[in-house]
Parts: sequence; C-alpha cells; structure tokens
Amino acid sequence: MVSFTIKHIAEQVGGDLDGPGEIEITGVDALDSAGSGDLSFITRGAFIKKWASSQAAAVLVNRDIPADAVEIVAGKAIVWVDSADLAMAMVLEMFAPPVSRPASGIHATAVIDATAKLGERVTVGAWSYVGPDAVVGDDCVIHERVSLAADAVIGSSCELYTGVVIRERCVLGDRVVCHPNVVIGADGFGYRPRPDGQGLMKIPQIGSVEIGDDVEIGAGTCVDRGKFAATRIGNQTKIDNLCQIGHNVTIGQCCVIAGQVGIGGSATVGDFVQLGGQCGLRDHVNVGTGSRLAACSAALSDVPAGVTWGGTPAQDIRETIRGYAMLKRLPNLVKKWGK
Repeated sequence: MVSFTIKHIAEQVGGDLDGPGEIEITGVDALDSAGSGDLSFITRGAFIKKWASSQAAAVLVNRDIPADAVEIVAGKAIVWVDSADLAMAMVLEMFAPPVSRPASGIHATAVIDATAKLGERVTVGAWSYVGPDAVVGDDCVIHERVSLAADAVIGSSCELYTGVVIRERCVLGDRVVCHPNVVIGADGFGYRPRPDGQGLMKIPQIGSVEIGDDVEIGAGTCVDRGKFAATRIGNQTKIDNLCQIGHNVTIGQCCVIAGQVGIGGSATVGDFVQLGGQCGLRDHVNVGTGSRLAACSAALSDVPAGVTWGGTPAQDIRETIRGYAMLKRLPNLVKKWGK
C-alpha cells in the first residue's frame, strides 16, 4: 500500500502544516466517507462543520478561509494551501496507480501498412491497424483495437485507448489523449432534399479534422470532419465524454467542454470558453472568448465574449434565474387570481 507522511505531502503541495507531521496518509476521500488514514479537503466554508466529525486524518484547506473557523482536532493535521482543489490534484497524482498499457513494441496481431511511418518507441496493441501513409510520432501508445486510417497523422507522445478510430487525413498534435471509442473524422451530417423530391441526397464530406497539442477527448465523443475544410480544436482544450462536435466547427484553446455537449456545424467557440453539461450550440453560432454557458443551455444566437449565460434560449444567467423564480410563482398566482 502506498503511503506518505502528511509532512511530506505538505512539502509537495507547498502548504503550511498545522498538527503532527508524522501522520501516515494512505488514501484520499471526501469528508463524509474518509477513513482514519485518509486525506480530505475543504474549499469553502460550507464544508468546515463536517471536519470535526470526519474520520479523515488530515485535511487540505484554502488559505482564504479564516484560520479560527477551522477547528483544531487533536491527533489530526491541517495543511493550508492556496487552492485545495489544485493541491488535491497533486496528491491524487502521488497516489495514482500506473496506467495499464500494452507491452512495449508492436503486437503480433497488429496490422501496420508497409507505407505507414512509425516513430521511435511506439507501442501498438493487439488487433490495432495503422493504414497506408499514416504517420505516428515518437513515444505514442496505441492500445488494442485502435484504427488509424490512410494518411492520418499522430504527433508525439499521444495515447489512443481501446476502440479509438482516427479517420483519413485527420491530424492530431503532440500529447493528445483519446479515451475509449472516440471517433475523429467521421462524416459530417450533411443532407439535402433530392431535386426530384424522392428522399435525401448526401453531401460529400471531404474535409478533415485538426487537433492541437495537449488536447484530451473523453470516451465516446465524436468529432466530425469538415465538409470541405477542417474541423479544428485548439491547444489544451479538454472535452468530456459523449460530446458531438459537428463539421467545420472551430474550438479555441484551453476550452473546457462537459459531457453530452452538442455543437452544430460551423459554430465557432473562442479561447477559454466553458460549456456545462448538455449544452447545445446551434449551427453557425459564435461563442466569444472567455464566456461560460451553464448546464443544459441552448445557444441559439451569438454569445458575447466574457459573459455567463444560461437557459433556453441562452441569455444572461441573472435574467434566466429571475425567469425561473417567476415561473415557480405562477401556480400560486393562478390560485389567487383565478383563470
């Protein structure tokens, strides 16, 4: 079992220790469920009252919380840090078990086209496929049953988990992580009525996908290829599970996109945007740099830079909250004033 003294943890996270430094920490957990060897954390005042009754041996606390508000418990330790969230992330890295990866090298069942180019120290797992003229950079790890189609380009130090599909001519930058069953470069959703009125005609999707460096894409997410240009995702953007990125979408750098978000074709998302879970963006909508959309919002028109919007249709979050509050009053108003 991995363990660290709380003094060592405090040093690693740059914290100030109150309490015995020799306490052995064997895991991390929430205050409600922590055991006697666990480290927990407090990010805001609402959690302070849980500390005294928690079984946790130590706690990370934000420095902006008043020191006299956090009870000193005998035999336990407090570590004061600038951000308990970030400090906990560092601690989790200390306790994280090694990621299960295929054995180094090319598995005997993998199929590598003769024209494909693999860099140094590349790992390719069982039953994976690397197609004609595909390029895989140094130190990449390709897990089992991954498919790289013709002319796909993968940068260095990427990791593609089980079931990932990278279609033709798509490009991934360095240190990109694609979790299981991500599909990059499927056809965009483009159809038009046939001139004779007999059904629908598929519009060819001949573009590609271009993904920047340090991007992480969650399980089951699909990023469609452009109709004639590229769908683009900027450096350091993080996308959660089960998201749909339509054709010719442009997403900036350092964006955070939560689960089940759907972005319609040709929409543009600026840098540092945050999209809550199940947000929907209509096709051709522009979301300005630094804006945030609350969960389940529907952006039907352009969103200015630097705002926080919510609701359907999305608008200033304060107006949305006021509207919800008024709706909750309607039943009583109907009872009072009649039909």
